[in-house]
Amino acid sequence: MENGVERRAARRFSMMLPVRVRLPSDDGVSETRGETRDVSFRGLYFLIEARVEAGAAIEFVLTLPQQITMAGDVHIRCYARVLRVEPHNGRRGVAARIERYEFLPVSA
Repeated sequence: MENGVERRAARRFSMMLPVRVRLPSDDGVSETRGETRDVSFRGLYFLIEARVEAGAAIEFVLTLPQQITMAGDVHIRCYARVLRVEPHNGRRGVAARIERYEFLPVSA
């Protein structure tokens, strides 16, 4: 926070959810698994081991478990832009802004 001013425009929820992340790589695109720390409808913060650069376009699938949805698991594919990357206990903490998303069929 700069000068004590909160810049977030959407409420964040602290939740540890599994996330599959598709990242740009030398071979085209690679996929890695990670875990969220904070989620909002505009963005998220997640932890991964793979390298990613600020400004990169990424795609990820977030799974909301039935404990949250009160139905079955819900899979959401999101297209996002990496805002920042920081070291976090041997992994990388990634903040990303969601640009668009879609709900996936149950079998995805």
